[in-house]
Amino acid sequence: MHMTSAPHLLTEDRPEFDRLLDEALRTADERPELAALGERLNAEQLRTMALGARALLTAAAAAEYDHFVKVREELRDEALSGPRTTGEDDSGQGEDGGAGAFAVVAVLAPVLAGTAMLIFLLVGYSLKAVEPEPAFAKTMLTAGWLFGALTVAALLFAVIGLLVAALRNSSTEVAAEEALAIPDELSRAREAWRNALLERGIMPFLRDALADPSAGTGYPVPRTPGAGRIPDLGYTRPDFTSPGSPSQGPRPGYTSPDFTSPDFGGPDHEPE
Repeated sequence: MHMTSAPHLLTEDRPEFDRLLDEALRTADERPELAALGERLNAEQLRTMALGARALLTAAAAAEYDHFVKVREELRDEALSGPRTTGEDDSGQGEDGGAGAFAVVAVLAPVLAGTAMLIFLLVGYSLKAVEPEPAFAKTMLTAGWLFGALTVAALLFAVIGLLVAALRNSSTEVAAEEALAIPDELSRAREAWRNALLERGIMPFLRDALADPSAGTGYPVPRTPGAGRIPDLGYTRPDFTSPGSPSQGPRPGYTSPDFTSPDFGGPDHEPE
């Protein structure tokens, strides 16, 4: 596996690395080079090793990844700097305002007309039951039935308006989805990076790790299934021994200094 530099994988692309790794481990039974999975290393141990070597594995597809990131950034810059005219913005706002006013009218008109119909009919029939019948009882009934006709017309108008608005919104959503579709160039660059990362980075690493877990990876590997994830760093405990007892070994040979008193005499006697 020839590796040059270890590029820094962007945060938004790290989940893609994890998905490729999980896919490779999940389909290990379909790959002859990973047939030894589970004998000395299981899938979780391999995944831990590969995540630890993420920088080395991504370096195997550094050229494809740089091209993918470059294409993506160019498309983002084009999308952010796309032309937007004032007329389009004003027309959009006008359409939004018209749609809002239409929705208010479509809801309120049937309600108000229906309420007026009930009031006029209720008052008209109440007056009609009074003896002698007032002259304006028929006028109230006529007004009530007129508002009833207006209610039916308002309901029909509202239904037609809602259907037109639904059709218009659906066409707008389809256009938005088409605008958000991934361009072919970006899709090809992403697929090329994925293939290079899988075939030149992840798969060779997993194959080498299964062939010899302790050689060539540069990462500690659990030696036994029960060893967990604690790496065997190859260190041994220092051999500490307790200090020997005073009776062991030779003792320091110190002797007290030999002091003698000076020979003093009388004032007429001088020291020899």
